[in-house]
Amino acid sequence: MRRTGSIIGTGAALALAAALLGPAPSGLAASQHKAINCAESENLCAEVADPSAFGGYYVGHDEPALLFYSNKAGSGNNVRYELTLPSDPPSVPLTTGKSFNFQLHPTFWFGMAMCDTQSYPEQINTCTPDSDSNILDPAVSPRHAGTAFTELQFYPPGWVGWPQNAASCDPVQWCAALNIFSFIRNPVTGQDLNATCQSLVSIEPGNFAFLTRDGRVPAGAPPNPVNSTVQTFTPDRARDLFMSSGDRLVVTMHDTPHGLQTDVQDQTSGAFGTMTASAANGFGQVQFAPDPSKSCTNIPYDFHPMYSTSSEQTRVIWTAHSYNIAFSDEIGHFDFCSNVAPNRKCSQREGSAADLEISDKDDNFCFNPQLATQVQVSGCTDSNTGFDGASYQAVWPDGNTADHPSPVLFSSPTIGPGYNQNFDRTAFEADLPRVEAADFNGPCDRSTGTGCTRIPVTDDGVPASFYPFFSTTSQGGVCRWAIGNDVPATTNDFGRNDQYGPLLFLDYLIVGGGGAVLTRTNDFRQVLTFQPCPN
Repeated sequence: MRRTGSIIGTGAALALAAALLGPAPSGLAASQHKAINCAESENLCAEVADPSAFGGYYVGHDEPALLFYSNKAGSGNNVRYELTLPSDPPSVPLTTGKSFNFQLHPTFWFGMAMCDTQSYPEQINTCTPDSDSNILDPAVSPRHAGTAFTELQFYPPGWVGWPQNAASCDPVQWCAALNIFSFIRNPVTGQDLNATCQSLVSIEPGNFAFLTRDGRVPAGAPPNPVNSTVQTFTPDRARDLFMSSGDRLVVTMHDTPHGLQTDVQDQTSGAFGTMTASAANGFGQVQFAPDPSKSCTNIPYDFHPMYSTSSEQTRVIWTAHSYNIAFSDEIGHFDFCSNVAPNRKCSQREGSAADLEISDKDDNFCFNPQLATQVQVSGCTDSNTGFDGASYQAVWPDGNTADHPSPVLFSSPTIGPGYNQNFDRTAFEADLPRVEAADFNGPCDRSTGTGCTRIPVTDDGVPASFYPFFSTTSQGGVCRWAIGNDVPATTNDFGRNDQYGPLLFLDYLIVGGGGAVLTRTNDFRQVLTFQPCPN
């Protein structure tokens, strides 16, 4: 049995997994199969633009992002970053205004568009890997190659044990996992993955595998959503890569003959972790089988990057964001809770000491302090639709390391045979119009842009106290990106929240529309004509 990296113990971690993950399909005992269930506001899933996929309820996240553009071949499938993991302040005393990484973001990640011939829009059964022949505007034709999206996610330490809807996989160290999300819908006909299979893996199934030190997936822990188990989501100190706050990493994402390979070299500790999205490692597609079928079939599959380059045109056409090669910080989940009920909802008051309110509908997936590890707090991890949780307070990195974390520091990606070439351009993008829309009870009209703001409006009807922004700083004389507030070494904050630029309107296929499109905004985006933070 795999051993958990959390001090809550293997038995407790497995019980928590069984409670939080999806049910078993036929052929697997209920105690064996567990899957990421994006239909239950899973806070690690990729963001779908269309809420109709989940019965009108939005499943997604507030994700400020940096996008990187280059017309050089390989920029869409072979990139390298340098990353310094942030540190937390001391865990005691828990004074008012103190914050930790797990409260600000359950994960941050590096992304890349992928081929998946069983995924949206289900129009053709081929996808040429690493090729810009896959670029196709939905307004021109719906016959786009099937798309998935990779997120190489990093998980902070400090609160409760893994897995889903929790904030940490270890009390004191970081871990990372390769996630590949697909969307099983034919928007031309309006057909979706059959209801039986959706109940098992959701309409947005995800492949999931921790980075391991030998690059192999342990027996009994298959990544594919049809066959995944509790063990798939249980960290294993004997095999998985664990990293410490402050460690300096080299992160590489590159295609191989058998799928995307993600590597993390910890230059501080010397540890190495890797994972390849291959059929041999247990990765697979969910076969598109609409009703009245009840089948839920895994197709072993090597997931390859979709595009050769990275630009405004290399989209994943079912996501709210417009990105291909990107860094994103997933914010807007944690909020304090004064008392957690047995159904894991907040039963009394939510919010920090300075903004206590009666708990409301976004206070779900909550945990009591007895499940905590290093930081003894109770809180909830659903999408914070009130925009009043920790992510929307001025408790982000700002140089005050006694109370706030240090910033995530990362380089712009590099490409080329020796990873010595820079991307040409950078874009700032925030999906605020999407999370401010009516299905989030927000004021944003995505058809016109009316009511869409670069700082979201709280459930009290006022602008959020704070919204994080990207800035550049110097680390050892080398330019690095940071996200949060200004820090003492900030060299450029690009106008803070103004950096996200004007509203971006894109074309999306209408569900059941026979290939017709609608134009709407899901993002603010500003594209710079240069690379402001070269290596």
